[in-house]
Amino acid sequence: MARLPRLIIPNQPHHIIQRGNNNQPVFQDTADYLAFLGWLRTAARNDQVAVHAYVLMPDHLHLLVTPSDEEGLGHMMQWIGRYYVPYFNQKYGRTGTLWNGRYKTSVIDADHFFMQCSRYVEGNPVRAGLAAAAADYPWSSYAHHAGQRVDPLITDHPQYWALGNTPFQREAAYIALAETALTVEQVDTIERAVLKGWPLGSDQYKRELEKKMQRQVLPAKRGRPFKKPAVEAEAATATTSPDPGT
Repeated sequence: MARLPRLIIPNQPHHIIQRGNNNQPVFQDTADYLAFLGWLRTAARNDQVAVHAYVLMPDHLHLLVTPSDEEGLGHMMQWIGRYYVPYFNQKYGRTGTLWNGRYKTSVIDADHFFMQCSRYVEGNPVRAGLAAAAADYPWSSYAHHAGQRVDPLITDHPQYWALGNTPFQREAAYIALAETALTVEQVDTIERAVLKGWPLGSDQYKRELEKKMQRQVLPAKRGRPFKKPAVEAEAATATTSPDPGT
């Protein structure tokens, strides 16, 4: 299916993925992770993009964010690249691009998919075999949501606040959710949406998006228009053709 133009909707959560060129490492030591997070925090504040969840993997990264306007998200990612790529190239004696093309993004139906997507992002190290549990991986927002530390980068989403009336209740509820692994189908749905640039939501959510944005948000089906069987086509012609005897 054809790729649609990137869809950015203010005040809606977006899932972002950016991979290293040819799946090469983009973080090699603690200083790299800290440098990237520092620039991410500055850019998110300057461009008014709320960061709800993140994970920095050795060769790629995931973000769950809400931009306040249509330009802020793109500007944030460009700004980080302008600082992080030269830093990385100089440090490791390399030249050229670091990322595998532009970042990919998917608009999220918060009511139905926000918590799934947050668990997906923070569960990446476990699925990749880099950690036995999300709590064991230091370069994600899981520790913040689980109450292990306060992460100044994170802006809690209303869906997280809805987990409980107190911090302890929210943290306990989130830990319980994270301990329940996503199904293969859930993981596939989330990944397919962000890699294709499709919205992640219910059918009703997608229809409402198309109406609101007045544009296509899912790719059209391939193939030629459906043709009527020959018998039906002949019958239709017979009923519409003038009677030669009149």
